Amino acid sequence: RPALLTHIFYPLQVKPEDILNKMDGGNQSTVSEFVFLGLVHSWSMQVFLFMVFLILYLIIVSGNIVILTLIVTDPHLHSPMYFFLAILSFVDMWLSSVTTPKMITDFLREYKTISFGGCMCQILFVHLIAGSEMVLLVVMAYDRYVAICKPLHYSSIMSLQRCIGLVLTSWTVVGFIHTTSQMVFTVGLPFCGPNVVDSIFCDLPLVIKLACTDTYNLELLVIADSGLLSLVCFILLAISYIIMFVTLWQRSSSASSKAVSTLSAHITVVTLFFGPAIFIYAFPFNSYSVDKFLSVFYSIITPFLNPIIYTLRNQEMKATIKRLSNQYIGSCLFLEKKMLFYN
Repeated sequence: RPALLTHIFYPLQVKPEDILNKMDGGNQSTVSEFVFLGLVHSWSMQVFLFMVFLILYLIIVSGNIVILTLIVTDPHLHSPMYFFLAILSFVDMWLSSVTTPKMITDFLREYKTISFGGCMCQILFVHLIAGSEMVLLVVMAYDRYVAICKPLHYSSIMSLQRCIGLVLTSWTVVGFIHTTSQMVFTVGLPFCGPNVVDSIFCDLPLVIKLACTDTYNLELLVIADSGLLSLVCFILLAISYIIMFVTLWQRSSSASSKAVSTLSAHITVVTLFFGPAIFIYAFPFNSYSVDKFLSVFYSIITPFLNPIIYTLRNQEMKATIKRLSNQYIGSCLFLEKKMLFYN
């Protein structure tokens, strides 16, 4: 009994070599599951990260739901910029939900495993949603470019039909083609032995290295697809932001300072999202131990920062929150006075 209590309250310290030794004895002709090594191997640190990531995930979901609710319910926010912001909040919420819940529960598990089908689904949805978000960020920059550089033609250029068409393009054409072009080859790879992934979720460059075949051509495809998509989108964003800053620099008004504040928020999101993505997918031949920590940025940190950046640094969003708060407080006081009157 004392030994049982000790095992419950002081779990065994799981080391990478223990997992590798355990899995070596169970090599099969076909891999049915993959094993994650995780971020850390100390039990106390895993419990600490469990609490941190759980809080972050709750903030991500609740924060993005609040943004969606504000934009949908407030007529003052029915504009192309906030339409794209609502789509970004929706995409961020789903991007974090693909990997974070499994990651959180794995912090409390001795062996962190995922089925083969679950691993392929993670890769599919991570690339589908992340690829769509990359193009969506470019679309949002284009929207700001038209608003700053061509303000007189903004309403005609950024019509509702064009906004919906740009979003559908980012989802269906870019996201779907980008994902399926890699998944078709990945699912058909022979996985016959190694199944230990040194990460927190299934990521394409790490998983294809476990295949029992030469993956040189597939790694080239990852560079030409994921790496090139990340790099091209980042270059387009950099060029557009430079043009917008030059245009704003030539002006001197309160509207320009407001636009600069909005652009600085966009640049923060773009840097945190594209930086790790370019590092990971543009160089899939070399795997670094820092890759799994960089994966946290575009799967958790960026979706966590988006609600904060787009609400606390946006005057219209803060005004909407204040207005709705006053309306809620006013309605509560009215109901309270009405109840006291009848009593």
